[in-house]
Amino acid sequence: MPVKELSIRIRREVRDGKFQVATTIIFCLSIAFLVLVLGMIINDHFKKFVLYEDLHFSPLNAFPPLFSSSGSPQPPCMQRCNSSNTTYGLKEWISPKDLWHSMTDEELMWRASMVPRIVHYPFNRTPKVAFMFLTRGRLPLAPLWEMFFKGHEGLFSIYVHTLPEFTFEPSKSSVFYKRRIPSKLVQWGRATMIDAERRLLANALLDFSNERFVLLSETCIPLFNFSNIYNYLINSKQSFLSTFDDPRPIGRGRYNKRMWPTITLSDWRKGSQWFEANRELALAIVSDIKYYPIFRNHCMPPCYMDEHYLPTLVTKICPNLTSNRTITWTDWSGGGSHPTMFMRNDVTERFLDRIRNGFNCTYNGDRSSICFLFARKFHPSTLQPLLRIAPKLLGSDP
Repeated sequence: MPVKELSIRIRREVRDGKFQVATTIIFCLSIAFLVLVLGMIINDHFKKFVLYEDLHFSPLNAFPPLFSSSGSPQPPCMQRCNSSNTTYGLKEWISPKDLWHSMTDEELMWRASMVPRIVHYPFNRTPKVAFMFLTRGRLPLAPLWEMFFKGHEGLFSIYVHTLPEFTFEPSKSSVFYKRRIPSKLVQWGRATMIDAERRLLANALLDFSNERFVLLSETCIPLFNFSNIYNYLINSKQSFLSTFDDPRPIGRGRYNKRMWPTITLSDWRKGSQWFEANRELALAIVSDIKYYPIFRNHCMPPCYMDEHYLPTLVTKICPNLTSNRTITWTDWSGGGSHPTMFMRNDVTERFLDRIRNGFNCTYNGDRSSICFLFARKFHPSTLQPLLRIAPKLLGSDP
């Protein structure tokens, strides 16, 4: 065979050999890829099968199926979960047993502002009065209040706002046991005072049976027995929050022009911090996101929010809801920024009777001599004389 022809033949065979090798490599890679894909598919189906088995048959499963297609009894887990003490029903929603929670103020106000669209309650509702104590720490007059509340369980709720660092808990037999709400620091004359009042209202609104809401301090005392005060409040057609136009520097003089035009000088009102509100007014207060930020930003000492915010708010949005007076008597005759503090020797039957029956006012459109249900400021030293007078002061409930 000629050399040239042999060379051509060799090159052809080499070329054919490379083609076969390349073809073999491609074929093997294709087979390997198919095997890999098939393996992934089989593995995925296996996992789904195992997960399906776990969901339906594992006794430790925390998410049991909602329905049984076979109609057979539910797995043990579902039976345990349905009978667990952690199941919540209507009772826990309408009347939280534990006052302590982790909600922020924003979350709390949002939650408390909810109103049912259906008017009729799907449960037997006995209206209650919420007694909201704004205090720094202990309640020095607590024994008097214990006497006041005794025997009236189911007709009242108690909420206590203290300094955050205060952790004292009274005995389990006390009506104040575990009645503290999550609290924050409060400064006199600052927006934090209103924050605390709104926080108390919002927590009290979570109980749908609370119909009336009274703000009190640790220096307050009741002037009548529980039944008289309860009936007075529950049967009232309006709330008790004082609001008036004070032309003096301590009234209109505190108005900040930066509040305009949302709040004008003609809107500006003054009143007592110690109010009583029905549920409708309480909802309006915790739901306010229009006027509160303006007060917080522009009413600072010598403007005091606790004297101006609520009176102005009520005048703006719901003037018909209040009788325009307070039911907590305070003596401002001494002048100054703080009212008179009563000491041990001040407490006599004659003194208290004058507060109880020595005034004239309007109640549900009629004239009345009972205008104040509570009084302040009473020093801790007044506890013993108050307890001695209490049988006559509080009387016997019918």
